[in-house]
Amino acid sequence: MKKHVITRSFIAVLLLTIIRPGMAGDDKYQEAMRRNILAVYQAESIAQLQQSVNALERIGEAEKTKWEPYYYVAFGHIMMATRENEGTKKDTYLDLAMAAAGKAKSIAPEESEIIAIEGFVDMIRVTVDPASRGAEFSSRAMRSFAKAVELNPENPRALALMAQMQFGTAQFFGSSTAEACGTAARALAKFETYRSGNTLAPEWGREMTEKLTAQCN
Repeated sequence: MKKHVITRSFIAVLLLTIIRPGMAGDDKYQEAMRRNILAVYQAESIAQLQQSVNALERIGEAEKTKWEPYYYVAFGHIMMATRENEGTKKDTYLDLAMAAAGKAKSIAPEESEIIAIEGFVDMIRVTVDPASRGAEFSSRAMRSFAKAVELNPENPRALALMAQMQFGTAQFFGSSTAEACGTAARALAKFETYRSGNTLAPEWGREMTEKLTAQCN
């Protein structure tokens, strides 16, 4: 038995010397990211989200040049905020989300997905107190969504979030939701056609856009 263990260990070391530099590490990164991204998507509680966010933060600190871990840390904190009813706690999660988005943007300042997630943070801030925050944070959110679309017109999430903001604003003021419904239709079309070359690119947003368009009919 001991001989077999030594043999397997020797083969493993040999393979590591043959594999091109960085490949094993990148594969490990991809695997860890996919596992934790899925956990964020499937989380059913704030505690589960926190566990995944903690893991993603550790990945980001280890990798340093990858924007994706911090993006999903931001997304995870936003999901926590949407599950929290108490305003102060909700703001705390959103502060953490914006800080993580800032780290992602420092690595990839022109990444449309990151700009869109910053707008998402501001959009959820409105929900804490729409009457006092609506004017400031809805404007900030819309500027971020518009910038994200400018950076990548094919990004469905930027359009999907813009549609949500437009729809919520229209409902708040009792005005027509036609513009929001048009934006949502454009987003759904992009969800059908857009394919990112990044295997860790976000995939969320279609379901919420379908729910919004259902309210347009």
